[in-house]
Amino acid sequence: MLRGIKAATEAAEWRMIMKVGFIGAGNMASAMIGGMLQKGLLQKEDIIASSATQKTADRVAQEFGIRTTLDNKEVAKAEIVILAIKPIYCEGVIREIRDQIGENQIVVTIVAGRSLQWLSDTFGKPGKLIRTMPNTPALGGEAVTALCPGELVTDEELEEVCRLFRGFGKAEVVGEHLMDAVVAVSGSSPAYVFMFIEAMADAAVAEGMPRAQAYQFAAQSVLGSAKMVLETGKHPGELKDMVCSPAGTTIAGECKLEEKGFRSSVMECMKACAAKDR
Repeated sequence: MLRGIKAATEAAEWRMIMKVGFIGAGNMASAMIGGMLQKGLLQKEDIIASSATQKTADRVAQEFGIRTTLDNKEVAKAEIVILAIKPIYCEGVIREIRDQIGENQIVVTIVAGRSLQWLSDTFGKPGKLIRTMPNTPALGGEAVTALCPGELVTDEELEEVCRLFRGFGKAEVVGEHLMDAVVAVSGSSPAYVFMFIEAMADAAVAEGMPRAQAYQFAAQSVLGSAKMVLETGKHPGELKDMVCSPAGTTIAGECKLEEKGFRSSVMECMKACAAKDR
């Protein structure tokens, strides 16, 4: 009997200590963990993460000093469980852990294309669910994350999760009807921005600039331009016009972009991405 009481006490203590659990310990989860720790939002003792391989578990444990495991059910004991996995694995993982999830635990997903209704149906019971979509700039502490809470999540619980997500960038609450647009405009768009940077750098190399220097100039120009949009509050079109002198080099390049369908290509890209998320 005493052994049973001791085990129950240890389990209770563990649940209080392990506040956040990550199922999945890849690049996105690592960025999130790093941001939360760096900002002091959590201590390493507050976090546990599971992975599919011992190699990944060892890497994450060494990098962050957190507890790691290969057992998803162990992570499912945390107060906040974050599903940081690929969409193809989501259903299997939920079926694996759903019996361990209690009514007061919060389950957060960063899985694209999985609605709150789908999540609820897969868990097979009501629960505190939050659907999110961060993006890869989390690796540099500059993510933007959309969060969409389920009906059972309180305002206080939502704010707590938002606070954690602000550890690696900005966080905004949106309606679920906007999540497809979010996936396109922020979730996937870093890949398209990387393509733009690569194309600009290739052109600079063609003009004789060393490649490393070309990447530096292209990336810094994109970074500075983005900061101007965010910090000045001016319309991007107005900022663009400020660069375009009459009969100048910039307007000549812009005319060529228009000729090649730059805007329509970007918009069609966004539409295709959003459609895939539905």
